[in-house]
Formats: sequence, C-alpha cells, structure tokens
Amino acid sequence: MNVQLHHVISDLAGTTGLAIVDAILSGERDPHKLAQLRDWRIRATEETIVKSLVGDYREEHLFTLSQSLQSYRHYQDMIQKVDLQVKEMMQRLPSKAVGDAKPPKEKNPRKSPWRNEPPQLRDDLYRAFGVDLTQVPGINTLTAQMLLTEVGPDLSRFATAAAFCSWLRLCPDPKISGGQVLSSRTRPTKNRAALALRMGAQGLHRSQSFLGEYFRRMKARMGTPKALTAVAHKLARIVYHLITKRQEYDATIFQEQERRTQDRKRTRLYAQAKEFGLQLVPASSVP
Repeated sequence: MNVQLHHVISDLAGTTGLAIVDAILSGERDPHKLAQLRDWRIRATEETIVKSLVGDYREEHLFTLSQSLQSYRHYQDMIQKVDLQVKEMMQRLPSKAVGDAKPPKEKNPRKSPWRNEPPQLRDDLYRAFGVDLTQVPGINTLTAQMLLTEVGPDLSRFATAAAFCSWLRLCPDPKISGGQVLSSRTRPTKNRAALALRMGAQGLHRSQSFLGEYFRRMKARMGTPKALTAVAHKLARIVYHLITKRQEYDATIFQEQERRTQDRKRTRLYAQAKEFGLQLVPASSVP
C-alpha cells in the first residue's frame, strides 16, 4: 500500500500501530483521523504520522493486511497460553523459599518485561531455586529459566563446582604429550545452559561490576571468544555456589579480588616506569 508507518513508529505491534491498523481495516482512510489514534508516548508528531499514512488502499492489499493481523493475534494468543502453562508447571515444583519470602528488590528494574517472558517469572524462579539468580550481573530471568529447564533446581548430582563446569564444557580440556601442553581448548558443546551463560557473559561488556571489569580484562588479554568462555565459567561457579549453599549473591566478596587486581596493575606500572628511567611518586605522598 506504500504506507510508511513502520518508518515512523518503532513497533507496529504496539498500542499506536495496532489501533491504526484496526481503524484501516474498519474502513477509515482519512490520515488525519488515523493519526489522532497516536499514543502520547510516540515521539513522532501527528503531522509526521499523517504523511506516513498516505498510500494506495487497494482491496487485495487490505485483504492481505487482515490475514496478517489475524495470524499475529492468533500466535500471540498461543504464546499467552504457553506462558500460563509454563507458570502452572513451575508452581508445581517444590518451593525452596523460606515461607512466603519474596526475591530481593531489583536494583535497576526493567520498565517492561523481556519478550516472551511468562508473568511473575522472577518470583517463580526464586521459589524453585531458593535464591535470586537475577542478582548476579549478566543473568536475567530468561537465563535463569534456561538453567532451570536444562539442569533443574537441584545441583547435588555434581559433586563440585568443577564437575558442574566440566559438564557444561566451560573448562579447559588440556591435551598433554611428553609433558608438554599441546592444546587447552574447551570441548565443543551444544548445551543450552552453557550457551545461556555465554550470552549472559556477552551482556557484561559495559557493566561496571567486578564481572564486567573481568570480562574486559580477559577480552584485552585473550580476545572476545576466550573471554566469553572465561566469564561464563565464572558465572557457572557463582551459580553453583548460590544454589548449593542457598546463599544470596553478595558483590562485596569480590572487593578483595578487585583490590589485588589494582595492586598488580600498580606494581606493573611502577616497574614499567622504572624501566624507562621514570620515578613515580605514590599518590599518598603528594602534599
């Protein structure tokens, strides 16, 4: 129809897009009246929307649009039923939460849930695991749900965190011959829990947490692919500890590791300065 509405609003399946499409299929053709259906949160002005609604409303195009809208709403209805079924099945899992305890308050709550996220998924995950894994940087509700569906709420089958990481194939697999390490690459895997942890690690590239700094440090040293594996390995160890010990995530335990990292950087900087004949004065001695 040569209607350019999709260039004006970011989501045709949003409030404004669906309202305009429904009005078009109901017989409305006046672009000014259609533009008045604009939601107040849309950044585009009403005049811009009017210009984008000028098109060739031919019968065959309207028929195709109607079929597409019916298909979209049919699949949305099916997704909603799947979400309700998932929620019902998760509520059947034995609760590990103490009483009616709720997960800790989110530090930076999202304004809207993730796409295809079942309702109140975070509460259900907290009840299943007994801890809130979403407090760990890089792990959101969908990542935690993937861990639940792939591994389950009980990790007692893995004797140690190393065994858990080995099952995920996130640890090195050294090949030694004659006392010499020929290769230490991780084994290939299609484990969806491992893939979810790698995706979580990828989201830490701008995080100001210890894990974000660790990812950037590993990326500078080894490159992105190996850095993703290293951070996913660390995330797996954290998850194992939280679930088996039933202990909430505490970022302060990484402060000592961060302090040692900063000390190593400072020592290396002083050594490099001394090598070039420079004398650095510690900041504590500056008046």
